[in-house]
Amino acid sequence: MINVAILDDEPRGSWLMEQKLKNFGNDVLVKAIYHFPAEALKDINQLNIDVLFLDVEMPLYTGFQFLEKLGEFNFEVIFTTAYDKYILDALHLSAVDYLLKPISEQSLETAITRLKKRIIEKSSQSKVVLPLTKQVNNRNKLALPTAEGIHLVDKSSIIRIEALSNYSAFILSNGKKIIVSHTLKEYDSILQDDNFFRVNRSIIVNLDYAVKYKKGEGGILELSDGFEADVSPQKKEELITRLF
Repeated sequence: MINVAILDDEPRGSWLMEQKLKNFGNDVLVKAIYHFPAEALKDINQLNIDVLFLDVEMPLYTGFQFLEKLGEFNFEVIFTTAYDKYILDALHLSAVDYLLKPISEQSLETAITRLKKRIIEKSSQSKVVLPLTKQVNNRNKLALPTAEGIHLVDKSSIIRIEALSNYSAFILSNGKKIIVSHTLKEYDSILQDDNFFRVNRSIIVNLDYAVKYKKGEGGILELSDGFEADVSPQKKEELITRLF
């Protein structure tokens, strides 16, 4: 069974979503409906849900700001909105889906299918998770546990690490991407003594691959593979000190 919560500031919108989810019978259980982000912030992490259907434009917080204030979370996200301008932001957060209102039964069914697949993948990966603190004796290597086995990678080959909900994606200099079921926060702690830097909430970069810093409110850091990472304004001064 998939445990669901809904956050939508419009009561009619959340009611319609609940009715559509009832069509999935015993496969889906709506455990909570919220109409105010502040209300959801208080207890949503204690619900043990699999997915949050999250509206984007709400009073006080957008859906993205809500997730930012929530910090770490253990559920997947499906965005629901009447606007398509936030799709890239949703993809960056590795949301399961981005549903445009009015939500059709077909698009909802597709989203639930994707969600089931991701839950299965998460479950299979969790079976091979190792403790992060004592993975490898060689401090120049990092052990990355995945569903298929354990990858031993040289830290020097890691260009960057991207947050994918409760997963982390390692992008390597050979073009490979390795996805593991640990959060970015955990790897930030492990790599803090190496030449890695968390430029924003979603990305840790290997400063050995930095090739250019572009000025701005926080600025943009360009890496050798052409990737450009937005720098949080709060991180700007520390980054410039590290770089120069």
